[in-house]
Amino acid sequence: MSDLKTNSTLYVVATPIGNLGDITLRALEILKAVDAIAAEDTRHTSGLLSHFGISKKLIAVHEHNEHQSAEKLLAQLNAGENIALVTDAGTPGISDPGAVVVDFVRKAGIKVVPIPGVSAVIAALSASGIAQNGFLFHGFLPASGAARRKALEALKAQTVTLVFYEAPHRIVESVNDMANVLGAERRVTFARELTKTFETIYSCHLADAKAWLEADTNQQRGEFVLLVEATAVKEAEEFSEETVRVLKLLLTDLPLKQAVKLTAEITQEKKNDLYEFALTLKNTKVNM
Repeated sequence: MSDLKTNSTLYVVATPIGNLGDITLRALEILKAVDAIAAEDTRHTSGLLSHFGISKKLIAVHEHNEHQSAEKLLAQLNAGENIALVTDAGTPGISDPGAVVVDFVRKAGIKVVPIPGVSAVIAALSASGIAQNGFLFHGFLPASGAARRKALEALKAQTVTLVFYEAPHRIVESVNDMANVLGAERRVTFARELTKTFETIYSCHLADAKAWLEADTNQQRGEFVLLVEATAVKEAEEFSEETVRVLKLLLTDLPLKQAVKLTAEITQEKKNDLYEFALTLKNTKVNM
């Protein structure tokens, strides 16, 4: 087969996130040709392989044994085998096991080849209609409320779309924290069960998100991608001349964060707005 070389290779293979018809021809070609498949859940992968008439030796590689499995996989690769690495859905290493194995194998000098495919993040973005400059994929937020709110605070001032994964048993708590920390006026898009039978894509303001989820408990089931619109950034002309003057003066002698903090106290402007404006001043090297 054209993709397989004389030397051993670890193939990082993306698999469908729901609809099995989304698997790529190249992925099938690789899965048929390798010597073994390292899988997050061997039972789940057995079902995928059976659907396409593929029979291969399976090796369990999940979050609880990834470090130990990496050594075993390296030994097999060093013995000349070609191995495919897969997770239950999507791409290994993206909020799923796989990164440890890939890092370990690459450091050992073994070739690693990505076999791209379906991405829940890109699928959700493409169908959301959010037209903003870029996005930040955070993955899963912390499970505990305090840690989750702290993580959201750190993301609050981002001027790009925020993308999260979330589990069904935490979805209501998470959107409630998002409304309280990020701002209830921001829009959120729920992309639930993408490519599956009950696929749902729904947008509303964070202020209304909890009520929408609680109105139909079926909407609290399945796998979620959440897209939260970027914070609105004030343009230079929206600040008063005095605010701009104070910020520029303080930026000449103080670190950015300290200058922003003092300017906010003096002018009563929001720190987040001032911080983004200050970054603009720094990045464009405005004469201060």
